[in-house]
Amino acid sequence: MQRVRAASVAVDGKICGEIGAGLLVLAGFEEADGDSDLDWTAGKIVRTRIFADDNGTMNRSVLEAGGDILAVSQFTLYASVKKGNRPSWSRAARGEVSRPLFERFVAKLAAELGKPVPTGVFGADMQVQLVNDGPVTLSIDSREPE
Repeated sequence: MQRVRAASVAVDGKICGEIGAGLLVLAGFEEADGDSDLDWTAGKIVRTRIFADDNGTMNRSVLEAGGDILAVSQFTLYASVKKGNRPSWSRAARGEVSRPLFERFVAKLAAELGKPVPTGVFGADMQVQLVNDGPVTLSIDSREPE
């Protein structure tokens, strides 16, 4: 997730999702991911305190800051480059598995945030634009909940 001042996602030159200040969430899934992973991750994203309070300290969540979330599916997050120079996508869930996971994840984010979460188009060639704020970028993995 990236804290942004604004972000949008377009397909074929047409914007299909955009937000002002908030979080751009790039989401990838593994075959073994389930509802408990989605619940934990959505809750963590909405409640992580990376927005400034009145004293300028990162002490507010996107929910507390009144921000938005833009969610974009991105299987390339599970790329492995251990062998050779061509990435392997073997860890990423196949489309028929990851599409319903992504849809449920977006619904869980929206429920946690209390408002709709715009998205890109699953499986499409998307162009993402953002104004990174900070920059603040965090990687969250339900398999490694430090």
